[in-house]
Amino acid sequence: MDTILQNIYEAIIDGNSAIVRESIQKAIENNTDPEVILNQAMIASMAEVGQRFERGDFFVPEMLVAARAMQNGLLILKPYLKENNVKSAGKVAIGTVKGDLHDIGKNLVSLMLEGSGFEVVDLGVDVDPSAFLKTVKGGIQVIAMSALLTTTMNNMATTLEVLKEAGVRKQVKVIIGGAPVTEEYALRIGADAYAPDASSAVRTVRDLFGT
Repeated sequence: MDTILQNIYEAIIDGNSAIVRESIQKAIENNTDPEVILNQAMIASMAEVGQRFERGDFFVPEMLVAARAMQNGLLILKPYLKENNVKSAGKVAIGTVKGDLHDIGKNLVSLMLEGSGFEVVDLGVDVDPSAFLKTVKGGIQVIAMSALLTTTMNNMATTLEVLKEAGVRKQVKVIIGGAPVTEEYALRIGADAYAPDASSAVRTVRDLFGT
């Protein structure tokens, strides 16, 4: 990895947005392929952040700072990726289910997915099942639902039922997570996958896409 790419990689891990932006701009000016910047510096650094979290070397605050630094870098890189017709790893819609206004976990997963090369449609909080359904009709391949309250978990099941009734359930994979959610619950309501944290969510979404 050349020096500029290494600087981007390390700055994202350190959460230094200023250096990330500056180094990406230098890489572009040096005619570095935008896809190389994305894959070798940015996606690779977020993979390292995820591994450090799983080892217990990083915690949620460190992950969030790194993800925000990555997002700042993407704001600069995206126009060049689009210009070069670089395709995303896949399209994911994410949201906190109806009745639930918590968004920290959802936001972190969204940032981590974006940093891993996915196109993310963030529906926000208090998302009605019909809104998830609409994304499937718009070409979304994976739906990620979050809930922090046990009283709102049932809206995950409701959303799955809405997808079934609309005849689109087989067109989309569904992953769920959140503090009260368990793998057993995911199996019971018919979700395709469960993730207990942001790092495993990214890995699981990759598996759902077969990447």
